[in-house]
Amino acid sequence: MTDVAVIGAGAAGMFAAVTAAESGAGVIVIERNDKVGRKLAITGKGRCNVTNDCGADEVMKNLPKNPKFMYSALSELPPARIMSFFEGEGVPLKTERGSRVFPVSDRAYDIVDALYGKMKKLGVKLFNARATGIKTENGAVTGVETERGFIAAKCVIIATGGKSYPVTGSTGDGYRFAEELGHTVTELKPSLVPLETPGGCAEMMGLSLKNVTLTVRENGRKKPVFSEMGEMLFTHFGISGPLVLSASSVMGAVTPGRYTAYIDFKPALDVQTLDRRVTRDFDERKNMQLSNALRKLLPEAVILPVLKAAGTDPSKQCNSVTKAERAALVSTLKAFPLDITSYRPIEEAIITDGGVSVKETDPKTMRSKLVGGLYFAGEILDVTGFTGGFNLTVAFATGYAAGKAAAAEVLY
Repeated sequence: MTDVAVIGAGAAGMFAAVTAAESGAGVIVIERNDKVGRKLAITGKGRCNVTNDCGADEVMKNLPKNPKFMYSALSELPPARIMSFFEGEGVPLKTERGSRVFPVSDRAYDIVDALYGKMKKLGVKLFNARATGIKTENGAVTGVETERGFIAAKCVIIATGGKSYPVTGSTGDGYRFAEELGHTVTELKPSLVPLETPGGCAEMMGLSLKNVTLTVRENGRKKPVFSEMGEMLFTHFGISGPLVLSASSVMGAVTPGRYTAYIDFKPALDVQTLDRRVTRDFDERKNMQLSNALRKLLPEAVILPVLKAAGTDPSKQCNSVTKAERAALVSTLKAFPLDITSYRPIEEAIITDGGVSVKETDPKTMRSKLVGGLYFAGEILDVTGFTGGFNLTVAFATGYAAGKAAAAEVLY
């Protein structure tokens, strides 16, 4: 019998294993893939935004779902300690725009190798098999059933990830285990995921925008659900990029007609200033068609869609544009509308929104309040963060809490 069995060799699972082993427990990690850290290796487009160089309070501000639950775990393992861990394992780090932290090498595999290397140094065993269930007796875990047989364990940490990127092994097994053991799993939906628009954005496909403001409104409500300046891009199905991914994490169920996104192409200019700029451009190009006259103001790919949304004929000459038409154009430049019809499939999401109810999990230890010796770590919990390294911070912090507590349970 082993002291601690960890299901899943992702960010949370490996950190939990390392922590439990450092605390003196015997640890075995059960991983269905032939390689550890499959999803971790592709995060940040293969660069791995390992954390955010900020305090625990700032991390919590960037967790739209159940931030208070993370208070204790983040107090124990704030970003500074995460950074110190990886640099201590020979991975130099750097901080980029938005306090995002990456390996100096820009290689996510360096983060994976650091965790795996630490596991091996500490004598953590790796067992390649798919977990199929968790056995209990008298209200406490006794071990893990796998395709290759039963592994007896005093404590079990479920760190199987969510349902996003199933090719990496995140197929939702952990949710089933939790429900079978009596836990509540909240509604699962994609988060940090691109958004679809009617007919897509084929005319603008491939265009990236910087320094624009994206605002998402729930129709019928005054206060926007999201509004930030940053980067985004148009795709064949709709919109994507950092702003869009962050917006998706605070939206509810998407149904046609519920949400509309608005792009402010010129957030640095108020309506009056932008109107003067457009007027000046038109005066300088009096005999030019609108479709050509706007090229200094806008990327070419968005000119026709903007004019169409403003209800203005693109072949019209600047000197014949009425005051009302100019006002409509300026209004559209400040709030170009896009109806949102749906999320992209959960398989394309960076993380899963929803998971094991935090009401049934101890926030200091990640221990189940329902089953003895059972712990949760990482994406399986109902905690989500914005882009910028916050979700990996949650994974490491919950893994640390679970690993430390599980080791203490079996050793003391």
